[in-house]
Amino acid sequence: MKTICVIPARYSSTRLPGKPLKLIAGVPMICRVYDRASQAQLIDKAIVATDDERIYNAVKEHGGEAMMTRADHPTGTDRLAEVANNFEDVDLIVNVQGDEPLIEPSLIDNLINLFIEDSNSESNNNSSFIIPNSSLLQMATVATELKDEEEIKNPNNVKVITDLNNYAMYFSRSQIPYPRNAGKSNTYKHIGIYAYRRDFLLKYAKMTPTPLEQTESLEQLRALENGYKIKVLHSDNQFIGVDTEEDLQLVNDIYEKMLSK
Repeated sequence: MKTICVIPARYSSTRLPGKPLKLIAGVPMICRVYDRASQAQLIDKAIVATDDERIYNAVKEHGGEAMMTRADHPTGTDRLAEVANNFEDVDLIVNVQGDEPLIEPSLIDNLINLFIEDSNSESNNNSSFIIPNSSLLQMATVATELKDEEEIKNPNNVKVITDLNNYAMYFSRSQIPYPRNAGKSNTYKHIGIYAYRRDFLLKYAKMTPTPLEQTESLEQLRALENGYKIKVLHSDNQFIGVDTEEDLQLVNDIYEKMLSK
């Protein structure tokens, strides 16, 4: 299964302008993300997708691979689809956010393995029966448990609930499920790391925005509203997305400790 990891990166950021080029232990953040993603064993290559020449040049000077994309994409998915259009021989696209410099390479591999296992399961069900592509897993993402009450109530933390087979039932900025009977279910934060079958990604990017997607301002609801399943991988990994100067300092401190070992 040929797989590429795409890291979308835009220069503009409301809370932290020029975020992709902020230094983490002396190296631009986007390059730190690229290096971590490149360590995944199951990807054929990683590539940064950007509309800014400063980011493009920083990655290339670092020895990484980058691609210039259009500047008028309304969503990250559209930017991802533009890259996918250039790789017709690729089966799977993994999307890692450019502000996740602590991304764990093994997590990317675990996400890809969901698709490998799904394909093997379908082909082994009945070798004489041709399974249509629509029956295969099309999209997967990651979640981690939230325990702090303030974090649970924070609308910037997107929550997800799953069925008993770990397929997403709903994503929301509100607390879900509502704890009418406390202690019966945990609360999980959605982590914006995705994997898509390439053909589905191209179709998904062309779908009309849906009511729930527009209400919550959560693009992944578009897939659910159109009847597609999203597999959710639960992880205990540490996730610190960089959105503020405080986040940046925290990640710098972590990197300094990592590099001093």
